[in-house]
Amino acid sequence: MIHLASAINFLKLDNQEDGTVAGEGLSAVETFAYFFAAPTALFLLIAVITYALTGDRKKSKNSASAITSIE
Repeated sequence: MIHLASAINFLKLDNQEDGTVAGEGLSAVETFAYFFAAPTALFLLIAVITYALTGDRKKSKNSASAITSIE
């Protein structure tokens, strides 16, 4: 039993550098906000700005000239 406990202790993956102390964990709301809501909002903002700057615009019939369109 002691060998099993020492093997489990050896396999721990929480090895940190000397002097480091883990900080306080994030709450569920903070995790959602930081890793889902904020990236989604940034993606949508960039997509809307990109669409607004490069999307097709409606062209009025009054601005068409004989040089640029054939009727």
